[in-house]
Amino acid sequence: MDPHGALFFYLCLLAAQVVLVETLSDLLVLMKRLEQPVGRGLSSRVRHIHSLEQKLLNASFGGHNLTLQTNSIQSLVFKLSCDFPGLSLSSTTLTNVSQVRAPHAMQFPAELTKGTCVTSRPAELRLICIYFFTAHLFQDDRNSSLLNNYVLGAQLDHRPVNNLQKPVNISFWHNRSLEGYTVSCVFWKEGASKSSWGAWSPEGCYTEQPSATQVLCHCNHLTYFAVLMQLSGDPVPAELQVPLEYISFVGCSISIVASLLTILLYAQSRKQSDSTTRIHMNLNGSVLLLNVTFLLSSQMTLPTMPRPVCKVLAAVLHYALLSSLTWMAIEGFNLYLFLGRVYNAYIRRYLLKLCMLGWGFPALLVLLLLMIKSSVYGPRVTSLSKSQENGTGFQNVSMCWIRSPMVHSILVMGYGGFTSLFNLVVLAWALWILCRLRAREKAPSPWAYRDTAMVLGLTVLLGTTWTLAFFSFGVLLLPQLFLFTIFNSLYGFFLFLWFCSQKRYSDAEAKAEMEAVSSSQMTH
Repeated sequence: MDPHGALFFYLCLLAAQVVLVETLSDLLVLMKRLEQPVGRGLSSRVRHIHSLEQKLLNASFGGHNLTLQTNSIQSLVFKLSCDFPGLSLSSTTLTNVSQVRAPHAMQFPAELTKGTCVTSRPAELRLICIYFFTAHLFQDDRNSSLLNNYVLGAQLDHRPVNNLQKPVNISFWHNRSLEGYTVSCVFWKEGASKSSWGAWSPEGCYTEQPSATQVLCHCNHLTYFAVLMQLSGDPVPAELQVPLEYISFVGCSISIVASLLTILLYAQSRKQSDSTTRIHMNLNGSVLLLNVTFLLSSQMTLPTMPRPVCKVLAAVLHYALLSSLTWMAIEGFNLYLFLGRVYNAYIRRYLLKLCMLGWGFPALLVLLLLMIKSSVYGPRVTSLSKSQENGTGFQNVSMCWIRSPMVHSILVMGYGGFTSLFNLVVLAWALWILCRLRAREKAPSPWAYRDTAMVLGLTVLLGTTWTLAFFSFGVLLLPQLFLFTIFNSLYGFFLFLWFCSQKRYSDAEAKAEMEAVSSSQMTH
């Protein structure tokens, strides 16, 4: 190479190094600005975050990866190709990471670049990871608490990555046990809040807790991830899982058989025109659906179940529960009409209107939820406390159910509470009426005893045992769990006993009427 060519090559190399140094310097300055406490200039910090993302995606550097580190922010850049085999990152192997911080890790599947490389095959793709070890830039309206105050973000090139078949796995560790906390994996959803620049959302993320100090997030997209921490209620011991599941399985199985027998006996009954009996059968049908869907939801394994199937099963289970509660309220309303002496009043298409309420109204609620936000249904994780040698850990149990705490509070606890309160008022009123009737009797008659037994049966028919759900706290937690599981898993069997007793009474009453008619004919 001649002297002029060598000089030109040296100047180009020197210029490239100067540009690289200036680029890295600009990135570090931007990262340090983001570390400053958020004051009035939150919007400027948001612009700085987006500016940092763009600068990292466009940064020029030698080699296949770049790492930048400040006190509370770490930025990583990787050069990828369409033949991407996958990538695992761990804070224990990354350079320039403080050992004082709690460890974390991210695992990207090989599918990550597939969506981009299907339409075109770019020569180079950029994967950037930005780790914030402070949460002051991601405060939502609720001022949520984040595990370790970590926010781990990732972005592939300038394109969004969504609906991955194999999820991105993000692991968070804590230096202490997470006992007493409910943890959930979330992502930062920009524009989801009016007072902040975003909000935390669990959509597309599945939470696991392999140990008392680790949270594993499976998410089907790329963005900023974190783990929400909330103080949980009294933890349920993991040792009770097996007996409670056994009681639920046996009780629901007995109730399913009992409900089927009740429906078969009703089909053979001669008094099919009785609207009260038909109301009983509709309640039996809804309880049958509830027991079947509950067994399917609790017995099927979630890791092998497709998410759409789990979502449908959760929606059907919610519908069955709402329908059962509604038919219990209808039983209370029908009892009010019967004891209020207005039962014989003609109500046009009475049973049709009740069916529209008992079956149609819950269906409308579930369909509205699916249309507005279908992600409220899916795998629901419940943490059970588990005794270990080094303390108390957590064991997660999953089932297909409602994922949104707000929807659960309103359309499960609130709906059930309103139904139970209404039926308790009707039951108290029925007891008061029967006590007045007994007070008129000079001596206890068989009719009064039969009415007392009927009211005891009505306590089950009206679903008053479901009120046990509101006593799951403190010293009442463990007895409540067993009583609630036993009584409500056998609810279909109790309805079968009620139907048999009513059928026996109506048959005895019909036989007595026949004997009275035949004896009167003989006297004449």
